[in-house]
Amino acid sequence: MKQKVLITRKVFPEVVEALSRHFDVVTNADDRPWSPDEIAVRLEGCSAALSTVMCRFDASVLAASPGLKVISNIAVGYNNIDVAEATKRRIFVTNTPGVLDETTADLTWALMMAAARRIPEGDAFVRRGDWQVAFSMSAFLGADLHGATLGVIGMGRIGQAIARRALGFNMRVLYHNRTRLPEGDELRLKARHVERDELLSLSDFVVVMVPYSQATHHLIGATELAKMKPTAVFVNTARGGVVDDKALVDALREGKIAAAGIDVFEGEPRLHPGYLALPNAVLTPHIGSASRATRLAMCAMAQDNLMAALAGRVPPNLVNKELA
Repeated sequence: MKQKVLITRKVFPEVVEALSRHFDVVTNADDRPWSPDEIAVRLEGCSAALSTVMCRFDASVLAASPGLKVISNIAVGYNNIDVAEATKRRIFVTNTPGVLDETTADLTWALMMAAARRIPEGDAFVRRGDWQVAFSMSAFLGADLHGATLGVIGMGRIGQAIARRALGFNMRVLYHNRTRLPEGDELRLKARHVERDELLSLSDFVVVMVPYSQATHHLIGATELAKMKPTAVFVNTARGGVVDDKALVDALREGKIAAAGIDVFEGEPRLHPGYLALPNAVLTPHIGSASRATRLAMCAMAQDNLMAALAGRVPPNLVNKELA
C-alpha cells in the first residue's frame, strides 16, 4: 500500500506526476490557502506534506497528525512550522536553501532600480497619456546607483549575492550581520562590517535580508527608518513582519526616506492600505524566487527531501538536524 502525501498548494504538474509514481498524492487543486484546521483534516493518514511558507503547521496540526514523518517546505524559510514541536514528535522539517539565492537577488536589484529611478511612476505617466513634452530637465529625477553606498542587513547567501552585484555598479558595500564574514569573503565582496545604526545612517540603499523569527519581528521600525538618509531607498525581499509596515508607510509619506521596494508584507496577501497611495513605493506580490527555472528547482529539491525521508533516509536539507 502506497504512503499518502499531501501537497498543500498547487505545484507544477510534473512534480505531482513524479510523486504519484511512488505515493498516493492528495493535491490542493484550487490553490486556496488552507487554514491549520483544514490542513489537519487533510493530513489524516498522510506520511508527508509538501508545503509552502503560507501553510501553517502549528502544534495543534502536528498533534492531529500522528503518522506524519516529514514536512517538506518549498522555501528557504520555515517560520510557518513549529519546528520545536515537530522535533519533539520526530517529524523531519526540510527546506530548499541555495537554489533561489540568485533569483531573489535579481528581484532585489530590480526593486532597488525601479524605486531609485521611479520606473513605475514613469510607466504610469506614459500609459495615462500625460507625456506631452518630449524632454523635461526636471521630470522624474531619481537617484544614481553607481558609486552609491549599499547597506545589507543580513549577509547570508542571498545577502552576499546582492552584494556581489554591487561590484558592477562600483558601489561601496556596508553590511551588518550577527556573525562577521571571514576576511576573505569581505575582501571578495569589498564589504565592510559595521554596526546597524552606522549602516542605516551612511547607506544610500538599505536592503534587509534576514529570516523571520520573534527576534527579527519589526527589526526595521520607526526608530530605524528615522536614522536613514531622507534620500535613501529601502528594500525588503526577506519576509513580511521583519519590517513594521505602518512605520514604513509613514516614513515614505512624510519624506523621511525617498522610496522603497517591497516584495513581502505583514499578513500578506493583505497589506497596509497606505502603500497603495504612495507613488514612491514599488510593490510586488512575494515574487522573489518567481522564475520558472528556480521554482521548478525548489520543487525538485523539496521532492528529493520528501522522498528521502519516506525511504527512511535523513533528508539532504534537514532543518531540525538533531533528528539526523
